[in-house]
Amino acid sequence: MGNAQWGSKGARGLLLLALLLPAAPACKASTGKATFVAEGDDAGPPATLVAFPSGSRTLHGYLYQPAGEGPFPAVVFNHGSNRDPSTMADQAAFYVPHGFVLFAPHRRGHGASGDAGEYIGDHSGDHERVVRELAGDQTSDVMAAVAYVRSLPHVDPARVVVAGCSFGGIVSLFAAERGQGIEAVVDFAGGAMSWARSVELQDRMKQAARAAAVPVFFIQAENDFNTAPSLVLSEAMRAAGKPARVRIFPPNGSTHEEGHHLCYGGAHPAWGDDVLAFVKDGAR
Repeated sequence: MGNAQWGSKGARGLLLLALLLPAAPACKASTGKATFVAEGDDAGPPATLVAFPSGSRTLHGYLYQPAGEGPFPAVVFNHGSNRDPSTMADQAAFYVPHGFVLFAPHRRGHGASGDAGEYIGDHSGDHERVVRELAGDQTSDVMAAVAYVRSLPHVDPARVVVAGCSFGGIVSLFAAERGQGIEAVVDFAGGAMSWARSVELQDRMKQAARAAAVPVFFIQAENDFNTAPSLVLSEAMRAAGKPARVRIFPPNGSTHEEGHHLCYGGAHPAWGDDVLAFVKDGAR
């Protein structure tokens, strides 16, 4: 199934996988807001490590912005289940040249925010708790990241999109359910590894899809672990009268893991044109 579909109506355990994300960048400056530049000639724009509040906690994330004063549209890109997420330089390499601010927050218990809470993977044996935390505190961290980005003087607060991959796709859908300050959501493979094993996750994600307050674009590769989440959730949205789009791309690589990593960015990702069309046109 390679074609995109649009519509507003129509027809037990969680497996955690640490995504094989790009290597950690080298530090370029060590005073004030730390600025990082990824290694390699084609690594993309530099990132600034910033702090932002989530309730009483202080979290951190990596901020990228185009040249100029803006205001720019922004994408908040959410990492997966890995304990030490990357700076998402691959996403910045795509979005920033297209005129977007890219913010890659690290949720509590992860990476640069590791001291702000417990790592969610430490509770992987308690399936209900993991789903509850994803829909609760982890999504609250996403919404805090959205609020931070919207407060920046060079960001257009009316044009903030939330996106994410794997566990990041799950919390992005939960962010769509909350809706505040978000124009649209892109869910890359949210729940693909966990769907068949977790009725709790299925039920909670369906609930979020039916209640979504903004349009959602579900994206996966044909050889991902399971494409049911994108197909089922997009249909649940359409049945509830909510605008949803879904595209299942041809196989990415030759393994399920490579298929799951379709979300990787870079200058010319396979999904680039579709996502740009969605965030520039379809989301409004």
